[in-house]
Amino acid sequence: MEHLKKLIREVPDFPKPGILFYDITTLLKDRDGLREVVAALEKAIEGLDFDVILGIESRGFIFAPILAHALGKGFVPVRKPGKLPAATERIEYALEYGTDALEIHKDAIGPGTRALIVDDLLATGGTAAAVARLVEKLGGTVAGLAFVVELDFLRGRERLADYDVRSLLHYEK
Repeated sequence: MEHLKKLIREVPDFPKPGILFYDITTLLKDRDGLREVVAALEKAIEGLDFDVILGIESRGFIFAPILAHALGKGFVPVRKPGKLPAATERIEYALEYGTDALEIHKDAIGPGTRALIVDDLLATGGTAAAVARLVEKLGGTVAGLAFVVELDFLRGRERLADYDVRSLLHYEK
């Protein structure tokens, strides 16, 4: 998997000075790289029992539906405020460079629903932890979380210590 790092563009000072942004759009445009990442995600989540796959806006929307389709599962979007048309549950959370909020349809997760949360990147874990709280608030269970990239030096996995976290590519700094 380490060879896939060559397909990820590193953009300094984005979205603000001092942040090194790992841009997966260069990986996505490489057909072999995209296929390999999706196959690796499927393998990484083997053994997890879940009913639906949640994708976090925006880059989680790329991988979650592909996995849901491949595995015959439903896809649930977790969006920025004001983007979902029906009644929503909202959560605010801290990012490594500010604050944000996310929403999910209130009827997307019912009591006992087992959810796999998918996103492109695990940094500080704030976004993923917020989505996990949304799932639990609606009566569901987090079966696991899957990421393409994990920035180990930001220790986001520690914030998700109560969950099964699976990542493909690790960056130490």
